[in-house]
Amino acid sequence: MTTLSIHQRINLAPAQTCHDSLADDPWAFDAIPGYGPGSSQDDSVPGFAPTNAIARPGQLPEAYRSMNDEELHRRIRQAKATLGDKLVILGHFYQRDEVVQHADFVGDSFQLANAALTRPQAEAIVFCGVHFMAETADILSTAEQKVILPNLAAGCSMADMADEDSVETAWEDIAAVYGFDPENPKPDAYGKLPVIPVTYMNSSAALKAFCGRHGGIVCTSSNAATVLEWAFERAHRVLFFPDQHLGRNTAKAMGIPLEQMPMWNPRQPQGGNTAEDLQHAKVLLWHGFCSVHRRFTVDQIDKARRDAPGVKVIVHPECPMPVVDAADASGSTDAIQKFVAASQPGDVIAVGTEINMVNRLAAQYPDRTIFCLDPVICPCSTMYRIHPGYLAWVLDDLVAGRVSNQISVPEQIAAPAKVALDRMLAAKPR
Repeated sequence: MTTLSIHQRINLAPAQTCHDSLADDPWAFDAIPGYGPGSSQDDSVPGFAPTNAIARPGQLPEAYRSMNDEELHRRIRQAKATLGDKLVILGHFYQRDEVVQHADFVGDSFQLANAALTRPQAEAIVFCGVHFMAETADILSTAEQKVILPNLAAGCSMADMADEDSVETAWEDIAAVYGFDPENPKPDAYGKLPVIPVTYMNSSAALKAFCGRHGGIVCTSSNAATVLEWAFERAHRVLFFPDQHLGRNTAKAMGIPLEQMPMWNPRQPQGGNTAEDLQHAKVLLWHGFCSVHRRFTVDQIDKARRDAPGVKVIVHPECPMPVVDAADASGSTDAIQKFVAASQPGDVIAVGTEINMVNRLAAQYPDRTIFCLDPVICPCSTMYRIHPGYLAWVLDDLVAGRVSNQISVPEQIAAPAKVALDRMLAAKPR
């Protein structure tokens, strides 16, 4: 079978998109409540105050909205040359190509958290990602460094599914179930705490601080297994938020049975569980998810196997458990990169993660057939809000001595959050 016939059979041509508005400029949506067009178009804004930026007034000056691509990229390159070592640009794997080409470091959240530490001489860290990533960079950077998010409307629907008030209330309810002081839990005769909180990187600085104050830790998809092992050395149970799927898939791979992983729904008494269920629990999974990765299904994997016999399937662990179980492999964005790099010319690989990254891999390895499992092309709609126009604007302002869109975490939040983040950085991925 030729590569062309495989492409034809799996319908690689992007005939469908999540929403026609994806072709529009992102500043058209910055002042509209919600997460914008694309994979999150059906997500409702949470019923509580959002922890991240999801509806900030559009701030991009009109001049940058009307510039053509050539002028925007020229300005970015010129500003980088002028600022030199005073600037470092971080770009997440899910960013569009027009932005990634200007990044000094490209990686997943764990890699970029480490990358920011390698440039202490940089006066400005421009984070092409989403709000919680910029917060993390600010927490880990020096007091002299300024962290900038090019578009303040680049939030995260998953991160907004766990806010500080809801988690604090849940913690009090959990403390009542297990009989400990929520402000000062004590280890038992075995030296273990009743529960330790673990938050995914995709959460607000306030929730990272919550973990720091309560003996907990932050994880990424790269080191989630290492982090859970760390937590179980110190506690009988884990409260894992906000992504249920990463928690479930990681714990299941460690041998924890599903019946010991009840879901905690913050809108229901005792999270929607019986006291007996909670007594036998090992991992309490928060009712949250990623809109992009929730789109992937077992049916898509079955179709890929029918259309391209011998296809290798790898998905992100934010996908639902049946999808991870049906795939040949699962892993973080960095693990997906390495999986593809280790493949051979002629291989056919179906990937279950954000489309910008999949398309970049396909371009990087033209001697392989690499395609997204989801036939409906869906970028992360909030990552998509970072556009060269915003990057050119904030860089021009830096050259002029102005700092726009600075992300600054208050010290009373940053200090305990850093405790949890430092524990994360010490928990090296396997």
